[in-house]
Amino acid sequence: MKKIQILGTGCAKCQKLTENAKTAAEGLGIAYEMEKITNLNDIMAFGVMITPGLAVDGQVVSTGKLLSPEEIKKLID
Repeated sequence: MKKIQILGTGCAKCQKLTENAKTAAEGLGIAYEMEKITNLNDIMAFGVMITPGLAVDGQVVSTGKLLSPEEIKKLID
């Protein structure tokens, strides 16, 4: 099971990234767990300074970008 983490305070871009990540994971047909990390200290612990951030299995794969579902599929596959 993949663990997909959205790092952001809940802004519109963060919410859209969450939607896009769900679309990507479901499009790949993989088992996944989605976690939203909104606490600023927790986000900074990942080394993310610009949100939204995307982490897969605890590894940051993107920061500061609103990725499309197609872009996310490449990162989580």
